[in-house]
Amino acid sequence: MNGVLVDSCVLLDLFTNDLNWGDWSESILEQYSQKNTMYINSIAYTEVSMGFKNIEDVESAISNLGIKVLEIPREALFLAGKIYIEYRKNRGTKHSPLPDFFVGAHALVSNFDLITRDLGKYSTYFPKLKLIHPGH
Repeated sequence: MNGVLVDSCVLLDLFTNDLNWGDWSESILEQYSQKNTMYINSIAYTEVSMGFKNIEDVESAISNLGIKVLEIPREALFLAGKIYIEYRKNRGTKHSPLPDFFVGAHALVSNFDLITRDLGKYSTYFPKLKLIHPGH
């Protein structure tokens, strides 16, 4: 059994009943959860939690999907900082590391695949990361 990290956009598709992506996100989570342990990290948890009124509701929603929450390993935090430096050298405009950098670094150092719809920064800054995405 392998681990798969889930990007917040995929969960938000489900929790908001997104008309464009909800079916894809539900299908891909169902498919990969059959043979993998599904995870989110604290960054994705934070992003998803904004749509809930209380912590019990977000905990229940994540648990009902069989998703576990992992803390970000220090190696991933270090890598996210290095990727941010590269991003700034490429004329990136943000003044602090982007959430995608923490998620991508976490997936890479943990040897997880990443389910996402947002390919841009992941494919640019984490070219060795296996992305599970629409059209994959």
